[in-house]
Amino acid sequence: MSVESALTFFLAIFIFGITPGPGIFAILARAMVDGARSCTLLAFGMVISDIVYLVLACFGLATIAENWGELFTVIRFVGAGYLLYLGYKMFTAPVNVDTQTRERSDLKGSGAIASFIQGFLISASNPKVILFYIAFLPTFMDLTVLNSTDIVVAAALTLVALMLGLMLVALSAARAARLLRTPQAVQRLNRGAGSIMMGAGLYLAGSK
Repeated sequence: MSVESALTFFLAIFIFGITPGPGIFAILARAMVDGARSCTLLAFGMVISDIVYLVLACFGLATIAENWGELFTVIRFVGAGYLLYLGYKMFTAPVNVDTQTRERSDLKGSGAIASFIQGFLISASNPKVILFYIAFLPTFMDLTVLNSTDIVVAAALTLVALMLGLMLVALSAARAARLLRTPQAVQRLNRGAGSIMMGAGLYLAGSK
């Protein structure tokens, strides 16, 4: 991959990362209620899932989306159900929540693992992602002469571009949310974020 191709690839992945979808909706909802920091492992889980798909696409495993269709369906519904559960919890959250405490607790123990798994499931539950990479990669690299260095470079660029895009979305949402600090505003924020999260779950469940 040339320098020009790498830069173009990076920009394209960045734009792909901030395109609205279940992942972005989940980041928005979490950041609005718990702050940007709490989204780090959530975003990282999404990115790792995307990199898995990227590597599979590099090795030409295009048939995985067809041969494992039933598995993708199960994963999709598990992810959708978890998003609906989180959305309900946000919607019914008390208005006097200490955001900073919640951010710290989210980064420890089972909370950190749950955030990572949630992010991984959100991305892994969408088989269209691997199809995107299969159609996308030939534009930037010759897959017939692909070597391990090309794959490592592509994975590293994807990791940085997606994390940058997702965390920028999280920071923007958290900054906007900090402007609303009355009890009524916090209640509307919780309900709005919960509705977004549940909407993402419904979208994920209905996607094919």
